[in-house]
Amino acid sequence: MGLTGFYDKRQIQNSCISLLPETLSPMLTFNTFMCLHITVEQPPAIITRTSGPIIALPFDNTITIRCKARGNPPPEYRWTKDGEEFVPPYIMTDHTDGTFVLHNKHLVTFQGKYRCYASNKLGTSMTEEIELRVPSVPKFPKEFNVPIVVKEGEPITLECNPPEGVAPRQIYWMSIGLKHIEQDERVSMGADGNLYFSNALQKDSRQDYCCFVAFTKIRTIVQKTAMAVVVTNLKHGNESADGAKAPSVRIPGLLLPSGVQTEKVLLMGENLQLECIPQGYPTPTITWMKMGDKLPLRTQFLNFGKLLSISSVDESDGGKYMCKAQNSAGEAVHYIDVIVEDRPKWETGPPQGQLTVIGTDVQIKCSVSGKPTPDITWRRNGELFSGDKRVFDDTVVLHNAQAEDSAIYQCEASNRHGSVLANINIMVMNMAPRILTIDFQEYAVVVGRDIVINCSVFGSPPPTISWAKDETLEPIGGERFFSLNGSLQIISAEKNDSGKYVCVASNKEGKSAVTAVLDVKGISFAQMIPFSNVSVCFARLGVEEHYFFLHSFICTEHLMLYVFCVSDVPDAPRNVEISEMKSPRNVHLSWIPGSDHNSSVTEFIVEYEESQWEPGRWKELQKVPGNQATAELALQGYLNYQFRVYAVNVVGPGPPSEPTERYKTPPVAPERNPENIKIQGHRPHQMDISWEALLPIEHNGPGLEYKVSYRKLGVEDVWKEHLVKRQSFDVKNTSTYVPYEIKIQSRNSHGWGPDPKVVTGYSGEDVPTAAPRDIAVEVINTTVLRVSWTPAPPATVRGHLGGYDVHWLRKRSWLNPNKILDERRSLSFPGKRTHAIVPGLEPFSEYRLTVNVFNKKGNGPNSDPVTFNTPEGVPEQVPILTASNAQRDSILLVWGPPLEKNGVLTGYLLQHHLINETTLEVVDSQETNITGADTTQWQLHGLEEGSLYRFHLRACTGAGCGPPMVQESSTVNPARDGNWLVSEAVNASRSFHVIDGLKPGTVYTVRLMTKRLLDNASIFEGVIQTRVKGERRTTVYNFSTQGWFIGTLCAVALLTLVVLMACFVRKQRGGKYAVKEKEDLHPDVESQRMNDDTFCEYSDSEEKPLKGSSLCSLTGDDALGDSVSRDSMVDYADSEGEFNEDGSFIGEYSARTHGGSVSEPRTFTLRPY
Repeated sequence: MGLTGFYDKRQIQNSCISLLPETLSPMLTFNTFMCLHITVEQPPAIITRTSGPIIALPFDNTITIRCKARGNPPPEYRWTKDGEEFVPPYIMTDHTDGTFVLHNKHLVTFQGKYRCYASNKLGTSMTEEIELRVPSVPKFPKEFNVPIVVKEGEPITLECNPPEGVAPRQIYWMSIGLKHIEQDERVSMGADGNLYFSNALQKDSRQDYCCFVAFTKIRTIVQKTAMAVVVTNLKHGNESADGAKAPSVRIPGLLLPSGVQTEKVLLMGENLQLECIPQGYPTPTITWMKMGDKLPLRTQFLNFGKLLSISSVDESDGGKYMCKAQNSAGEAVHYIDVIVEDRPKWETGPPQGQLTVIGTDVQIKCSVSGKPTPDITWRRNGELFSGDKRVFDDTVVLHNAQAEDSAIYQCEASNRHGSVLANINIMVMNMAPRILTIDFQEYAVVVGRDIVINCSVFGSPPPTISWAKDETLEPIGGERFFSLNGSLQIISAEKNDSGKYVCVASNKEGKSAVTAVLDVKGISFAQMIPFSNVSVCFARLGVEEHYFFLHSFICTEHLMLYVFCVSDVPDAPRNVEISEMKSPRNVHLSWIPGSDHNSSVTEFIVEYEESQWEPGRWKELQKVPGNQATAELALQGYLNYQFRVYAVNVVGPGPPSEPTERYKTPPVAPERNPENIKIQGHRPHQMDISWEALLPIEHNGPGLEYKVSYRKLGVEDVWKEHLVKRQSFDVKNTSTYVPYEIKIQSRNSHGWGPDPKVVTGYSGEDVPTAAPRDIAVEVINTTVLRVSWTPAPPATVRGHLGGYDVHWLRKRSWLNPNKILDERRSLSFPGKRTHAIVPGLEPFSEYRLTVNVFNKKGNGPNSDPVTFNTPEGVPEQVPILTASNAQRDSILLVWGPPLEKNGVLTGYLLQHHLINETTLEVVDSQETNITGADTTQWQLHGLEEGSLYRFHLRACTGAGCGPPMVQESSTVNPARDGNWLVSEAVNASRSFHVIDGLKPGTVYTVRLMTKRLLDNASIFEGVIQTRVKGERRTTVYNFSTQGWFIGTLCAVALLTLVVLMACFVRKQRGGKYAVKEKEDLHPDVESQRMNDDTFCEYSDSEEKPLKGSSLCSLTGDDALGDSVSRDSMVDYADSEGEFNEDGSFIGEYSARTHGGSVSEPRTFTLRPY
């Protein structure tokens, strides 16, 4: 209302200014210009502002916050920061607006939320809040990371805790050498940046797990202090992985997220990412599902199936999702409630400005949607007036508006996701018409073409516009003349249409007029142009330099007739008329088709525009076949329609017809009720009802409201009713999780909509109040039990039953009953059930167990605890078994007790099998029950001489015997039998030991024993041979050459004398001797390399690794030991063997079975052959 007319900007010859702000009435043409000689006051309108949030980067020298408004008089500016008045420190001098600049030096002190106000005497406009964020430089805190020690099969979480910074942020896990940590189904990085191991393996041990965080926008990478992980082997002694057994099977659990159920809230249009990272061995697999629905087609599974991603979510993507982690030991589930919310947005666009006459009622409606429902704040010229009696929630009503009510009103709708703001210019005034089009504007058109003569008018009340020609008072009429928003449109201009046209605008405040001059020009034909043997005539227009083809023409040259047909889109239909049918909301539309331009019309499209809700926007209403020129239209009530029609052929759609006159339908009751009713309970004593509102054009009349009716299902007969204008309603003080019947009916000031459908929903949930009863435990075996219960009464669940949690506490092991344990575990079992199977218990232990029920809101109380005991189990395998002290008919077996006895140890079961060394088959088997629980060694007698035996040893409890430990050994061949001699104790601080009194040329078996290790167990055994006096090199002997060697010695008489002298010297020397004395006796190098006292050196520390074999045999006969490889002294002398300072050879050995240093006194035992 107020301003009518239309004109082209190109017609303005002078510098012009905009008349009114863009927020004025939809009836106004907001790009209207007026010449400078007309002075119009203009309220301020924000035209440029900085959008927030502003992120201040470290390398930004300055931050500019802009605010510019249009207005007359020019606006003045002021700013607020966090709601307080703020004076900018530096205003840009080259601008006349409110823009200011902040310098980087003290930028952090200016962090906050800013708002700009632009004011002149007509009102104040304001901006939305502009947030300035000054992020700190990201860095990790200094910290010392203790190595993380876990057992094989256990989960690991390496926390990154990345610092906050400027997005985007990228996280990487790498080594110090910048090699990426390999990720797979077992090892992966979570969305939180942590590195998760579903189960640990030996190969995960390393010292340099590093988290790197890259902030690309500020070109910064920060690194967390390296973390160390140590994975211990399950076998005794932490041996290498080559001999390690696989980790124990572990039931699945979830490292991320924690608990049974979580909630995920995100905005509509964002990407949904749900993550479940499992633990357990074998590595569990993850599966996803949506409860009660299928996953959408755009679902993607990333990060080895652990991450579910759905792009651009909408409301239908909300609901309950479940992830399941599963392996051979069981499964674990987690529920995720996805809630899709939305930031505030305009339902039908922001409220428009209005120009109205003094004394009328003005209604400003702020129609917004969002989830949660936005809160609406009203301001007048930037000042709050929420307590004013004229404010009705989302509407402001100005009764009997006066000139002083003219102002700029602000509507701001906000929820936790954002806000929208509209500046609404309300002008209440009476003003005589003012024509903005310049006087005596000239127009030119070619005969047969259309022309629009502009007349832009401003006034209040809205002026009435009429047209006359040549200054007569007769109004212009005829089928070729139409009024178009105040302007004059002439169809198919004729030569006699040239002349002066007068536009007269009038209202009760006065009258104004302007003159326009029209010149209609004819067509002049030009010469022929030959083209492909066809002569084509063309016309040159008298106005603009362009050409068009005539549909048919005659060329006089050569006296021939040529017809050149060109297809084009159809012309606009003419004479579109409306006639009523049975009711005012059913009309008959008819028209006269235009030229089809050599291509038949395929269809007509009827469009409509209504002035109340979306003025100026044309929408398709109906399609009509091309051979039909009428349409029957069903219309909505309480709308001011106008219609137009355009034709379509194979070339394309043609131009639309001229709009019909306005046709206003009478108001009627709504024809339908809201749909998609949703009932949710976000709080225990509240029920949130929302629905899909009617479209504005479906209101059918003023005062649309919704009647919300509800009652308890099956309990109440009377409906409780509320009338609301929004599309949501919250029922307060409801009982917890009670079913309700809900119906919603639309109504307006002319009646009710149809009877609504009844839907059923539940009020809000709360945590359960009662625990399951009658808890019973049935122990199935030593590690598994069956627990059963009587469910809690449904009324006490107070929500949708999620399932049951079973918690158990290991209080003590009966092997050590005085030690109180506190080992807690739990499992969740979804759905309605009365029993569950609980695995993973420890044998021979006392447990306490409780059960609770859970729903969406949380866990209920625990049941009364039940105490139970698990029975004894069979022991684990003994950690070590050695066979030593082999004799002709006996072998000594030494072992360690099992690490996990799982009960009271009653003894051991020893089986020994005689093995055929050729076929490796069992020849004979015998079994021995060892009843002493503390027994750790056993001497087996009655064995066959020189035979191979395989020993199976099992630890036993009252529940049976555990898995066997296997060892093989051989009894001694009689040909090599001898008596064992024992030396004095070995000095553990030295790296060698000398044994005197041995016979030259004799083969000895040497054993090193210790009391500290498993009672007289041999930690080294080797075979040596003393040499004959005077030999330079030691000869390798075996049984096949020994006789030849003795004969040779006997044949050489001179050597006999040398041997006697050597024996005499040895007897005189006796006992231990000093290294210095040896050097004096053997000054030459060759003598130092060869000495009679050649024994094996041993290492008493793991830090001195052995360089040669663990044995120093000089015979070369592999059969001399218990299936042990032996090296000759010749081999040591020729290779890397070492000799002591006294010239004796120091052989090296290491413990084959046990790691660690030997600190107890050692004893050498020797047996000659």
